[in-house]
Amino acid sequence: MEQVGLAAAASEVSLWSLFMQAGWVVKLVMIGLLGASVWTWAIVIDKYVSFAKAKRQFDQFEQVFWSGQSLEELYRSLADRQNTGLGAIFVAAMREWKKSFERGARSPIGLQMRIDRAMDVTIAREGEGFEARLGSLATIGSAGPFIGLFGTVVGIMTSFQAIAGSKSTNLAVVAPGIAEALLATAIGLVAAIPAVIAYNKFMGDAGKLSARMEGFADEFSAILSRQIDEKLQPRQAAQ
Repeated sequence: MEQVGLAAAASEVSLWSLFMQAGWVVKLVMIGLLGASVWTWAIVIDKYVSFAKAKRQFDQFEQVFWSGQSLEELYRSLADRQNTGLGAIFVAAMREWKKSFERGARSPIGLQMRIDRAMDVTIAREGEGFEARLGSLATIGSAGPFIGLFGTVVGIMTSFQAIAGSKSTNLAVVAPGIAEALLATAIGLVAAIPAVIAYNKFMGDAGKLSARMEGFADEFSAILSRQIDEKLQPRQAAQ
């Protein structure tokens, strides 16, 4: 009869039954961790799509930029658009270039510094966009296991109180309470592990894209530096 009772109790131990039997504190912990897990996967999907799109845009822009098309034509085609990535850096530099020459720029060093500053500001802004919401992944990854452990501790304390009240150490009595407490830790790990993996991956991808933008900015700065010398030297010689 005891074995039959144990089998019946074991058959009733399911994830849903463990959740429903848990105390309200443990339930709140589980619900919060499940919400964090959903939020993690929403960020993962969004970042995967956005990084893939950014890489395609980088490739397409570099293909057009190095195709031999004049800078003026490329600027006119992009000036009225909402640009991101390399396109935004290019437009920011060209806009500063044109404004400076329209106002009669005379110092090549000052003009070069203004163009470099415009590109640096754009790179920083684009980098912030790449890293947006990654902090949430870091928070979930670091705090998730501890939040789950908190639920487990509360659940085990409640289970021991129930054991003391029933004055029975039978496995059929002890196991469900311990299992529902450990479920909180399991859910915490389910939320935290993907968050940590995704954070590391996307931070690496963001770093690669930022390095790619900085490399393009350096190359474009060298191109503009040569053109600045070509335009300003005759003007300075005439003076």
